[in-house]
Amino acid sequence: MNLLELDKLGPHQQGNSNIVNFAVYLPWITAKEGFAVSVKIIHERDQFIQDVQPVAYSLNHLSDHPTYGAYWAGEVNIDSIQRPSHSRGWGKPGRYVYRYEVSNKERMQAVDWVIDPFAREYGIGKMSVFTLDYEPYTWSSFESAWRTPLLSDLVVYELHLGEFSNGIHGAFEKLDYLADLGINCLEIMPVSNIVESVRWGFQPLGFFGVDDRFGNRALMQKFIDKAHQKGLAIILDVVFGHTGDCFPYSYLYRELGFSMNPFLGKCFGANFGFGEQTNFCSEFVEDFFFTVSHHWLDCYHVDGFRYDCVPEYWDPHEMKGYHRLVYNTYNEAKANLKVGKWQRFNGSNGEITIIQCAEQLEHPVEATANTYGNCTWQNRTLDSATSVASNRGTTQSQAIQKLGLHLGLHDFSSEVTMNGETRSKSAFQYIETHDKSRLINCFGLIHKIDDYKLLFPIGKREKWYKNQPYLIALLLAKGIPMLWQGQELCENNSLPPDGEGRVGFLRPVHWEYFYDNYGKATLNLVRSLLKIRKRGNQFRMGDYFFFNDWQKYLSKGLLVYRRNYGELESFVAINFTQTDQKVPISFRFSGNYVEELHNKKRLDGVESGKSYIVEVPSNYGVVWTLAT
Repeated sequence: MNLLELDKLGPHQQGNSNIVNFAVYLPWITAKEGFAVSVKIIHERDQFIQDVQPVAYSLNHLSDHPTYGAYWAGEVNIDSIQRPSHSRGWGKPGRYVYRYEVSNKERMQAVDWVIDPFAREYGIGKMSVFTLDYEPYTWSSFESAWRTPLLSDLVVYELHLGEFSNGIHGAFEKLDYLADLGINCLEIMPVSNIVESVRWGFQPLGFFGVDDRFGNRALMQKFIDKAHQKGLAIILDVVFGHTGDCFPYSYLYRELGFSMNPFLGKCFGANFGFGEQTNFCSEFVEDFFFTVSHHWLDCYHVDGFRYDCVPEYWDPHEMKGYHRLVYNTYNEAKANLKVGKWQRFNGSNGEITIIQCAEQLEHPVEATANTYGNCTWQNRTLDSATSVASNRGTTQSQAIQKLGLHLGLHDFSSEVTMNGETRSKSAFQYIETHDKSRLINCFGLIHKIDDYKLLFPIGKREKWYKNQPYLIALLLAKGIPMLWQGQELCENNSLPPDGEGRVGFLRPVHWEYFYDNYGKATLNLVRSLLKIRKRGNQFRMGDYFFFNDWQKYLSKGLLVYRRNYGELESFVAINFTQTDQKVPISFRFSGNYVEELHNKKRLDGVESGKSYIVEVPSNYGVVWTLAT
């Protein structure tokens, strides 16, 4: 893969002058075939004023790249003398809205409203933006000391900037809260440009910047800088397998009536119908998205990516698609480290710590074992937890058995050696995500049509205590724990199984839940569990042993597992039933044991191999740890 020349593509101001250069690749759109390309520009302050029209400037077809096609470029002078009548901003510093128009002498009408695929800023809907006299962000001195956490230390919090706290400005205010919660990594849902102002963002149009509904590039850079200062890594949810239908390499060629497309089309991988599928058999597509990744790593200092819907560009047979992308991105991080850049990926254990997480729900084990990605989403733990909570499709004891196995990532490798390099691998562990309704909803819904109408039902938060055993099981298990925004407050919104209601509505976090009894109790539990995890190497990097004993535990609605790292050892016993229970546990090491979560009791003088009876409260759990 090769990096596209972003120092030429898109808009670039010449020094302190008002001259801006524009350049774009438009495969098959050549002057020889009668095409002409122009850029239309208007100051952002004027865009909704009917008497002020954008100014059009012609671009020139300068060359034909052997891989990327026709290269169009031109120079624009934003001169105040050329100011359109009634304009309030032309010629002044600030944001200018622009788009491309493509015409052909054989067509009656030009194709207007073509977004710049290499824009760095965006306006409302299908509009690209550049800032005249843009001042690059100056990173804090702390940034050079920041190091991306090791996989074994990660605790992730997934959020949507619009839902979490009304954009980047609101998220700034919550950074101290997030750090205090005990997490150290934010997984941010897509920030790329989309047409609608209220959507999740999985129909991307512009890939090289943050959409204006959240903020701008300087604000995003400042947010990441501040997050790093608080000890929080940032990984972006990126959508490379498909685009929205207004993406310029979709919209333009469709409007021109081309029977083929230079960027889109199925080559390999699944087609889920989420959008226009990108063709990763094309060298242009490969290089485009490799450049997108590099730009976010270099310009925005992100710590890695969560690659959405990897099956769309997954080729299990050859080094293509996802495999090739993460391999080249890893090697790019490695190369930058060698020349003194991207030092955040210089891990304390000698590994390169860039986070590359696949959403490969069909083949999660292969996503870590056979690629240079180092972690993956997997829905097995979530599905088994939901099965335990809802008692659907199997007996609860059978569901607890599956949950116990998946909490230990029983078929995932912790290390994989590829090309002579041994690297850590892991998987995300979660029981709630943006893709699913809240777990609390399994315990009852409020949807009384006779009394009032709700667009979506909500979970009964008075059942908050039923969430407790699942949180204990999750946050002390093997792998990378992840919370979905508001989960720690017993958030209870729901999600339709399909349709526009999944993505076309925002579900803001109920921050008022922070102050009620249900929210405070859940939050205190999460904070306690993350403190236990942080201070115990056995939880972060230790082995996991599930006591798959039907008679002692499973048949009684109990889940028991052991975490150990050398001589550090803890037993976690979880009770999903409504009754307190006493169960036998046999400890491996002699010594004194302390209960860390529930009542802080002690078991002194424990003998190795001898069985001891411990009490496990209903809808709760206990954590017995060898005192050192």
